[in-house]
Amino acid sequence: MSAADQRCGLFAPDVAAALAAGVAQARGAALRAGTSPASLRQTELAARAKANAADCRSPDIVTAAARVKTAFSGYAKMTRLNYAGDVAGWAADRNLGRAARWRLAQETSFGGDRMAFGLAGREGQEGLVAVASFADGAQPYAARLVLRDDARAGQPYLDRFGGGATAGLPLARRLPPASAQKAFNATARSAAGPDLLPKGETAGWAFRFPDAASVELAALDPREAVAVDFLFPGDVVRRAYVEVGDFAAGRAFLQVAGH
Repeated sequence: MSAADQRCGLFAPDVAAALAAGVAQARGAALRAGTSPASLRQTELAARAKANAADCRSPDIVTAAARVKTAFSGYAKMTRLNYAGDVAGWAADRNLGRAARWRLAQETSFGGDRMAFGLAGREGQEGLVAVASFADGAQPYAARLVLRDDARAGQPYLDRFGGGATAGLPLARRLPPASAQKAFNATARSAAGPDLLPKGETAGWAFRFPDAASVELAALDPREAVAVDFLFPGDVVRRAYVEVGDFAAGRAFLQVAGH
């Protein structure tokens, strides 16, 4: 139906955006369950071929479109949604407001430290942010986001290369070797505001990454992991892992608010 909408203009923007978020979520669930990327590509090609051959005004298309409108019109009105993952999930919140808030967030612990990571900011100005609190009060001077470099490795490294369900696979084993990685350095650093700190923490540091990092994160396989490295004097690095999961679906869900 998403392919048919692109050809026939079946849905209003809010329903189309909600449908796109649903497509991304379904893709992630299929991959995590063990469906191969090649099989999903064949399914997508078959769907597009069927949509291209259909009459936009045919009874079948009209009836199916009406069902989608009914199902997704309610979804489009939702303001909060949780996306479960193998290890960690994402919490999406597309309520509008002037105060800085998490729009799409995943929390994790690493050693005795804690981090919240995702899209945060004020209405219409969210960016990719990592906010960390360190148990010993340490102050990082920089941070970087490490992820697979698609130009060096076209497929994810999952210890079950080529497919297979990923439940139970540690996040540290979902990141490619250094030879297939790329990194985005944080472009801004500041003391974290109370609204963005991990739950229960009272102080921490916030780092903002370039917008291009958000785009590349959304393009990764949902079974993968990325890492956030916090850099301290003396060449000390503390690393936190993030499950890619349904980041793309959550990002699409947030875009529904713009319609």
